[in-house]
Amino acid sequence: MQSYRNILVALDGSASDDALIAQVSALAAPLGAKVHLLHVAHSHTLDQERTLREQAAEFLERHRAVMEQQGIVVDVLVISGEPDREILREIEERQYDMLALAAHGHSLLGRILFGSVSRSLRNKITIPLLLVKGG
Repeated sequence: MQSYRNILVALDGSASDDALIAQVSALAAPLGAKVHLLHVAHSHTLDQERTLREQAAEFLERHRAVMEQQGIVVDVLVISGEPDREILREIEERQYDMLALAAHGHSLLGRILFGSVSRSLRNKITIPLLLVKGG
């Protein structure tokens, strides 16, 4: 079995993040893995970007605190752009052992209208992908 030492966790600020953090914490803590919490701010204006980054800082810090209480070393990253492209770029530039995402379970219409970051990434990445169904 592969040893996971650096886990990238892409969060979007939704309620599904809590389930994702719980699953990744259960995996990372006993392995002594470092967790990298990532949010990609997808905005169309500078004001929107500023607001999204402020919101991301809040929820990322909350998740970091929860994980650090469990003895997990956590790094926080906020970048801007299209989520699937920026997550792929992050994976290509650094040495991650796994990517973890929340699966939102969009309806067929939602998948057609909004696409799916996990669907876009699953055939492009070379590391394991953990999809966690949110509550």
